Amino acid sequence: MIRTAGEHALLVETGSLELSHRLDAALRARGPEGIVEIVPGPETVLVVAPGVDQAGLRARLEQVARAERDRAVAGAGEGQPLVTIPVVYDGADLDSVAELAGISVEEVVARHTGRELVVGWLGFAPGFAYLTGLDPVLETPRLDTPRTSVPAGSVAVAGPYSAVYPAASPGGWRLIGRTPVRVWDVAGDPPSLFRPGMRVRFEAA
Repeated sequence: MIRTAGEHALLVETGSLELSHRLDAALRARGPEGIVEIVPGPETVLVVAPGVDQAGLRARLEQVARAERDRAVAGAGEGQPLVTIPVVYDGADLDSVAELAGISVEEVVARHTGRELVVGWLGFAPGFAYLTGLDPVLETPRLDTPRTSVPAGSVAVAGPYSAVYPAASPGGWRLIGRTPVRVWDVAGDPPSLFRPGMRVRFEAA
């Protein structure tokens, strides 16, 4: 399904995170001229193209989406680059995450470092990546009262996701550690270390 979104955009409803990643990558590699922004989501891809004929763009998006659907294979993130993030596990909420999960702090660390995650999408703040594939045992609710300031580089969990705070900001995720890796740099090209579909592995520093 492709819907009109405002005057200059179309919203492709992909139905899956994997197809959102594939369509995003395909459009960036060989998309129609005139596209100025592509915003992938869990089950959608927003394509912004001011001044472009929407009927023609819609037809092209349908073609690319069908092609990517047909060549899709099992496993989100397959073939994507892997980035390793070193973490000092000393977060303010590490003990409470362990208590809520009913496991030891050591097992929290082992489970957080024990599997590859996949960048689902970016949102909330520039460079803030929602990392999917978190061990279900570590799924914990957000804080009842968000902190007014979370330091940049904080590694956190909330619900089924993990994340690295790209800059100091308010936040209600549970902090389990910190990393020296800079995941957002406005002078960088691209400014975000993470991009949708990328595989991420945490390791204890």
